[in-house]
Formats: sequence, structure tokens, C-alpha cells
Amino acid sequence: MRTAEFRQQLSAWLDTHDLTPGADHDLDAQVDQLARVRRELWQAGWMRHGWPDAVGGLGGPSVLRAVLGEEVASRDLAEPGLWSMVEVLVPTLIDYAPAALAAEMVPRLLGGEEQWCQGFSEPGSGSDLASLSTRAVRDGDDWVVTGQKVWTSLAQYAARCVLLARTGGPGHDGISAFFLDMDSPGVTVRPLRTMHGVDEFAEVFLDGVRVPAARMLGAPGDGWRLAMDLLPHERSTCFWHRVAHLYSRLDRLLADDCEPDADALGAVWLDLHSVRCRSAATQRALADGGRLGPETSVDKILLAGAEQRLFDTARDLLPGAVELATDGAWRTEYLYSRAATIYGGTAEIQRNIVARRLLDLGKE
Repeated sequence: MRTAEFRQQLSAWLDTHDLTPGADHDLDAQVDQLARVRRELWQAGWMRHGWPDAVGGLGGPSVLRAVLGEEVASRDLAEPGLWSMVEVLVPTLIDYAPAALAAEMVPRLLGGEEQWCQGFSEPGSGSDLASLSTRAVRDGDDWVVTGQKVWTSLAQYAARCVLLARTGGPGHDGISAFFLDMDSPGVTVRPLRTMHGVDEFAEVFLDGVRVPAARMLGAPGDGWRLAMDLLPHERSTCFWHRVAHLYSRLDRLLADDCEPDADALGAVWLDLHSVRCRSAATQRALADGGRLGPETSVDKILLAGAEQRLFDTARDLLPGAVELATDGAWRTEYLYSRAATIYGGTAEIQRNIVARRLLDLGKE
């Protein structure tokens, strides 16, 4: 199906099928709404476009998934950060899991039956994945995993986890990846309190957790390669969804009778337009079958800057909407935007990647 035709038909379907969230916006309600939207879109076929038939998809270019996410985000049907987990984890399962495992599991996520999480960051190794210390030791037909993960989004709701653990010596080559059932004995999840009041992150403790050897993703030592393939996906179609969400917030700012400041509002629009143009180039590369790499760090830098400028401007032009409100969307989203230069790899890490791997400026 052509992109314009897909967008037109999808928009018409959404106009006649009410997927609007309820009045409750706490995290439990957001996760329930996410499952509802995925389930309805899967059953109607929209969620299947852009995915291979081997995992229940209908084929077609990945840009169809970007259009779907854009419609979901711009209509506020699901929180865009939660929605985007599909774009991070499904390509990983398709590329690294045994074909039968991917065929069994991926429809559960796409169809809203399950939620998954990503177990990468640790207390002592956030953006520095190469230093992770969670360890997996082979014991017969299982690997026994011991360690701790942190900043694991939606771990308290997740049925599965794409987990990195050390199976060998220090450095990149000693890291492997696993597909962990979160109800396995020895897994403990503890949500983390956040300043914006939506406790989507959690610590995950792994105490002698047994993972079948058949649940390894790739071969021993493939964990670093998997991570390097996964992280650019965090900055591809996911960002297209996020940008659509931010444009909707700019529209809301204008509708809220903000103080007139053409220069400030123009700067926000220019930042959003810049990251959208950059993201469009990434979408084209992905649709053409290209492998995403360090160039997506540019997307991350631009998006973080645009997000923070938007909510800084909202704070300045809507006096009291952030500082004096005890709740409300502007306060919550402003506080969340403070993390835009941290989550998914800090701004400093992204600039180092650009300097070293794109501009070849060396390590110093």
C-alpha cells in the first residue's frame, strides 16, 4: 500500500473508531490504554503493516509504521514514549531471536497482549554499557543470571525483557543478550520515584535467575552488536512519533492563549522543523533497507534540544502553568523534558559519538 493511501485510510478508520483515553491518566491507566490501542489496531490490521509476515505482519515499508505512530501520537491515543517500545524491541527479536521464538512472541507485543522492557543500564554503567557487571554463567541447558538493572522502563508491567549480561571477560566481546521471562524465580522489580510523578522506571534485581540457553539472542558475545543495532532504532521511527507529539504540544501552547512572543515561538517551530527534517532522512534510510548507525546520534541531539526548548518556552509564556500548578499536563511534561538530554544516551555521549565516529576527530 502506498504511504498516502495508507494514511488516508488509517485516518478515516480512526475517525470512526473511538480509541480516546479515559479521564484517568496515571501510569496504570496509560499502560492499559497502550494495550487497548495496540490490540484494536492489531485486530483491524493497521498494527501489522510494515512488519514481515514471519511475525504476523502484512509486509510493506517501515514508513507505514511511522505513519501509524504519528497518527497515534498526534491524536493523543497513547503516550509516545510507551508506544515507541515496539520500535526498539521488535526489530531486535526479528534480527537476533530464533525464528520460531520471534514468530511466537512478537504478535503478543504488537497485539497488546504483553508489555516488554529493556534491561541494559546498571547502577554503575548507564551510558557506558561496556562496563556492565550483571553476569550470566552457563549451567547445563540454562544460563544463571545475577546482577541489577536500573532505569528499566515499565519493568513492573513487563512479561519479557531483552537483557544484557556478561558471559565472558571484560569489554564488548564478553557481553551476551537474553530474552528473559519476567516471572522467572529470582526476578524482583522495584519502581523508582520520579520528580514528574509518573513512575515508569524501575530497578530490576536478578538473583540466580535461570534462563534457558534457547533464549539467548544471537550467539555468546553478540550482546554488544545487538545493543549497537538496537540503540539507533530508539532514534529512528520512535523519534518520528515523538516529534508528532511535540508538534501537538506546540499547537496546545498556541491554543492556551500564551503571551505573544513571535521570536520564542518561531525558535520552537524551527527546532521542531529541523529535527523532523533530520528524522525524515532517517525514515528514508530505514525504508530503503539501510542499517542505522552513529548518524542517529544527530537525531537524538536535535530532538532533546527541541523538546527542552518547547517546554522552556511554555513555562515562560504561560506564567504559573509549571511553577504554581500542583498537577496538569504542562508541569508533568516540563519535568519529564528535563531528562531528554539523559535518557537513551546522554547529550555528552551523543556529541562524543558524532565527534569520533562521524567527524573522525579522535578520542581527545
